Amino acid sequence: MLTVTTINPQTNFNFIEHLSMTISQLLKLINDIIFLEIGGMPLIVIWLISGGAIFTVWMRFINIRAFKHAIDIVRGKYDNPDEVGEVSHFQALATALSATVGLGNIAGVAIAIRLGGPGACFWLTLAGFLGMTTKFVECTLGQKYRLVKPDGTVAGGPMYYLSEGLSKLGLPFFGKILSILFAILAICGALGSSSIYQSNQSKVGVAQVIPIIAERGWIYGILMVFLVGLVILGGIRRIASVAATIVPFMCGIYILGAAYVILTHFTAIPAAITTILTSAFSFKAATGGTLGAIIQGFRRSAFSNEAGLGIAAIAHSAAKTDEPVREGIVAVLEPFIDTILVCNLTALVIILTGAYNNPEFSNLGGSELTSAAFSTVIPGFPYILALAVFLFAFSTMISWGYYGQLCWEYLLGSRTAIIYKLLFLLAIFMGSVANPNSVIQFSDAMYLTMALPNLLGMYFLASQVSQDLKDYFSRF
Repeated sequence: MLTVTTINPQTNFNFIEHLSMTISQLLKLINDIIFLEIGGMPLIVIWLISGGAIFTVWMRFINIRAFKHAIDIVRGKYDNPDEVGEVSHFQALATALSATVGLGNIAGVAIAIRLGGPGACFWLTLAGFLGMTTKFVECTLGQKYRLVKPDGTVAGGPMYYLSEGLSKLGLPFFGKILSILFAILAICGALGSSSIYQSNQSKVGVAQVIPIIAERGWIYGILMVFLVGLVILGGIRRIASVAATIVPFMCGIYILGAAYVILTHFTAIPAAITTILTSAFSFKAATGGTLGAIIQGFRRSAFSNEAGLGIAAIAHSAAKTDEPVREGIVAVLEPFIDTILVCNLTALVIILTGAYNNPEFSNLGGSELTSAAFSTVIPGFPYILALAVFLFAFSTMISWGYYGQLCWEYLLGSRTAIIYKLLFLLAIFMGSVANPNSVIQFSDAMYLTMALPNLLGMYFLASQVSQDLKDYFSRF
């Protein structure tokens, strides 16, 4: 006799609701572990800053002594079209910068000043200075262990130098584990933090001047998906070409606006610098004193320039050169432009205009505070800032789309790359119409934790970079 089982819809609903709550709790637990704090400083940030300090001493302050050489390389002084690679030194730098110069430079700096006081700028700058050497090491390794395919395309990054580099040291299993872990974390970061988050937050910024976007986010989502899709489907060469155009343009707009505000307060610059230095070593409890400034400065620098995450090595691996050290030297310019230059311009605007301690702006968020600071001098600047936010988010997404794709191909092969691209574009649309909540928390955690396998492997491989550096300059 056939027995018919009746399924209770309410039971299914309760199961789904319970599963959703369980996943949310799990994501929160993972986030809490990764961002465990010691004295208010997340362990992951301590890990990043320590790496920068160690490598800066180990490489004998290459971030200072090779700075002029880096500029000469980017200017094309040493370009050779016959060398292996897909993009020029400048295009590789622009691609990497397009992934870092973004919302963190606008909103992140304002948040750091609000929570840590003006002194946070000093520690943010110091962290950026140390990050210059970290970028040198990881991007040199990216070139050294890159894979050149039969069709001339290049694949490189931590997935390859962790696996191949550690294998040469007699640690093949350890290297493989680190490379796989890095690739998984990078894909999570690309599909979450660099697609959902960028789409969501840029929509908020644009909606401040185009209110209809706030109510009809799907319009913004479709536009962004279309534009990003046109670029990432063309591969690294199209991405690099677009980045080489957008990055100078968007940075130029923002820098000109900041320079104008700073020049209108020219006489107050010495007082602002004094405020920054005094606050950096202050004992005032209002902003947490020196510790508060250090925590916020280091934290925002880690989010801003991505030094230590290893992701920029993917872009630099594609540069046309037979000298890995040369491309590593180019990479020292990234934290300088992103953190030391652009972030400090934002900071000076906020401090010189007095926006950071203006009671009228006390309830504003990060990007809103920056916009308000600019508006005190340039009334129509919110429209310019909305354009900058849009371009910053767009450039970040096209670069991260490529980064995630190479990590996907490393794990699953190039034949399935189209699946990743569709997922990435879908995530962009989701970010425009939904509040990511726990997904963003999880992806941000994955985003920074790329530094765990990457820096760990770099400590084993840094001696090779040091030797290659000595050899390069002896021949140079």
